Amino acid sequence: MVLWIVIGVVVLGLVILGAAVMAVMGRLSALDRAMRRLLLRREQAEKLQAGAAALERSVAELQERATIAEEQVAIIKAGRGASHGKHSSQSAALPW
Repeated sequence: MVLWIVIGVVVLGLVILGAAVMAVMGRLSALDRAMRRLLLRREQAEKLQAGAAALERSVAELQERATIAEEQVAIIKAGRGASHGKHSSQSAALPW
């Protein structure tokens, strides 16, 4: 009789242990899916960050080009203004 009680307790313990293992495994698979989603999001964020850095470099280059163009326009305007003011008779004879 005592043997059956011991066997019953051991079997009940194994059933409870099995149920606990199954519950933990279910949670581990959910955690694994969540981890994969997070890794995917991280990869996407890294790609976006690289794209943003490239865009920032492009904007800086465009700003530099715009500054250079503004300086050149100012030089051209200054040159035209000086030539028109000093030598109006000569500038009328020139075709440009």
